[in-house]
Amino acid sequence: MPKITKIEIQKNNKDRVNIYLDGEYALAINAELIYKENLKVKDDVDISKLQEIAEKESYIRCKESAIKIIERSYKTEKEIRDKLKQKGYEEKQINNSIDFLKEYNFINDNTYAKAFIKDKLSSKGSQKIKYDLMKKGIAKDIIEENLIKVDKNEEKEVALNVGRKKYESIRRKESDNYKLSGKLYRFLISRGYAYDIVKDVVKEIMSLDESE
Repeated sequence: MPKITKIEIQKNNKDRVNIYLDGEYALAINAELIYKENLKVKDDVDISKLQEIAEKESYIRCKESAIKIIERSYKTEKEIRDKLKQKGYEEKQINNSIDFLKEYNFINDNTYAKAFIKDKLSSKGSQKIKYDLMKKGIAKDIIEENLIKVDKNEEKEVALNVGRKKYESIRRKESDNYKLSGKLYRFLISRGYAYDIVKDVVKEIMSLDESE
């Protein structure tokens, strides 16, 4: 059975140590594991224990990566999973890391959806927001549960403001009212506003223009 002959702290990273077995470098692990596993020089270790330690090491690194990801900006569960997969972590370590983040409320897709909707309603309609959230991996029931709370009158007011700005931009290049209203209609639909909102907004903007 191999024997630990040396445990040294890495020069460039004080949180990690190098382990030597029978005089040869074997692996590097988080220093925290040395204390948790009670590893000491002259200890005999078997391969299965080293594999177990390596798995714990991988989990710690995966968890630390996940925390760094959400420190930069709030993310959905899917976004974190995708980034961890890109870094090469195995499914088991990713699942355990996600469980840890959920346990301490570092990720919460419902909270994320609420904040995202509140932020995007100033420039987008519910349909576009729904599509964007689905792309981020938010569950359909969470999206619908939060979007149903959106005040349609407020959404229409925002659509009216967005539409007016676009109308002024289109009017500089287009004098035909029929074509103008068509372009405005398509623009608002592309921003994710529902048909009934778009219809009312375009009608109001065009009627204001005709009365001027």
